[in-house]
Amino acid sequence: MPTFPEAAEASTRDARLRRNLRHATHTIRDKRAGAVAELPDWAALREAGAHIKDRTLRHLDHYLEQLEQSVTDAGGIVHWAADAQEANDIVTRLVRETGEREVVKVKSMATQEIGLNEALERAGIAAYETDLAELIVQLGDDRPSHILVPAIHRNRGEIQEIFQERMGRWGRAAPEGLSDDPAELAEAARLHLREKFLRAKVGISGANFMVAESGTLVVVESEGNGRMCLTLPETLISVVGIEKVVPTWRDLEVFLQLLPRSSTAERMNPYTSTWTGTTEGDGPSAFHLVLLDNGRTDTLADQVGRQTLRCIRCSACLNVCPVYERAGGHAYGSPYPGPIGAILTPQLDSLETGLDASLPYASSLCGACYEVCPVAIDIPEVLVHLRERVVQGGTATVRGQRTTVQPAKGHAAERAAMRAATWAFDHPGALRAGERLASRARRLVPRRLPGPGSAWTDTRDVPRVPPESFRDWWRRTRGGATGTGPDKRERGTGRGARSGGAVPGEQSGRTGPDGRSSGGGPDGGGRRSGGRAGGGRTEGGGDEQPEQP
Repeated sequence: MPTFPEAAEASTRDARLRRNLRHATHTIRDKRAGAVAELPDWAALREAGAHIKDRTLRHLDHYLEQLEQSVTDAGGIVHWAADAQEANDIVTRLVRETGEREVVKVKSMATQEIGLNEALERAGIAAYETDLAELIVQLGDDRPSHILVPAIHRNRGEIQEIFQERMGRWGRAAPEGLSDDPAELAEAARLHLREKFLRAKVGISGANFMVAESGTLVVVESEGNGRMCLTLPETLISVVGIEKVVPTWRDLEVFLQLLPRSSTAERMNPYTSTWTGTTEGDGPSAFHLVLLDNGRTDTLADQVGRQTLRCIRCSACLNVCPVYERAGGHAYGSPYPGPIGAILTPQLDSLETGLDASLPYASSLCGACYEVCPVAIDIPEVLVHLRERVVQGGTATVRGQRTTVQPAKGHAAERAAMRAATWAFDHPGALRAGERLASRARRLVPRRLPGPGSAWTDTRDVPRVPPESFRDWWRRTRGGATGTGPDKRERGTGRGARSGGAVPGEQSGRTGPDGRSSGGGPDGGGRRSGGRAGGGRTEGGGDEQPEQP
């Protein structure tokens, strides 16, 4: 796969793609904003969702074992898959044991992640996607470009052409004279899929959530095709990432409010399907649950990166991301595009490829993704964390083992620049001299940088160097009159002036722009003793002590 910059260079030149993406993402984001604004307690729901996810991840082993027992007690069979290959082998074996050579599928990010369709095809098994957008992608021999709307990069005219040219090769052909009217396109898909639903003996699904206390799996959708796959086949195989577990039905209630409004801007999904094991005479007679790791426990071991596993696949971050809107989903080279893909894919793959190393840079760090995330994943924080690992290397967990990760190739100049900056900030005299030299030579600074710096200035100008540094300006305008400077404490009188003690009635610590005390304070210390809400870490160092689940 090409790196993100290479793929984005081509996709950003596709005017039709950019037009399709701009229209679709702006429409979805506007509707979402209206749906979220209806709830006065949205912020509290968001915080609750983050806390539930964090608590579950801290005790993931406990809840997965509870889930396995609950599913088994309900008549299901649980399989554990350490990686994509093992998961594909398990599913292929289960399908072969039924004697069938075709399956129908519910839209599933996990099966796309492991390449299940391709694995089944190699085994002589045909897998038919039944979600409308996934059907469009499959018929067009294409790849998904959005988590919620996989065919977001296609317009109605393109879909009409795909149906007319390809639908007959997979089953029932499109009606004669098919137009690009959405109702006609939907009817053509309905007729095409209905015969597959009625014929298929094996269904394959993912799940949005798994409830540990009861062994219940949950799929939310808007079309009803998923429910057909979940109820009509004789055998149902669900492939689900281990992070999708929630402890109780009460916890599920929080996410069933967060997910629909953040994804489809609906108060509730039209179809919310739940199933628990098997019931004689009702639904599939055999149920298999494949619990997929595939790098998730490695991600869990990273104190900063583990918050990525909170993701409930709502796609809200994609719809507000200026990079995704212009580059499209295919540039990310993964089933997980957009901001969440830029942090999830590299962690699942342990930054082993050039694509993985480039994805943390597929962002402007504007923070819009964090603002709309319904479970408060601080995507910019994780992006910066991953960039540091790409450039500096360091210790990380890879396939369950603590490993020293080597810096990625092509970042030597960046590492040298960071070391130089670190040294300069540690030596104020040298920093001051460098600032003065840069100011005096400002007319010689080029608008484009040579060598490795050219990549940075391909899309931006070098910032103009001011005539003098802030330090010199401060000394010139304030220092002579009051005897102050950046390196000196203020002398004199007035509110806030120090003369060996704090102003009566005020604490002696400094207060930052967010109102937090950085020295003094009621507890006699500058740092907070607790962790940041939903952040999965504490500022005092080290992870929190696990409580009893």
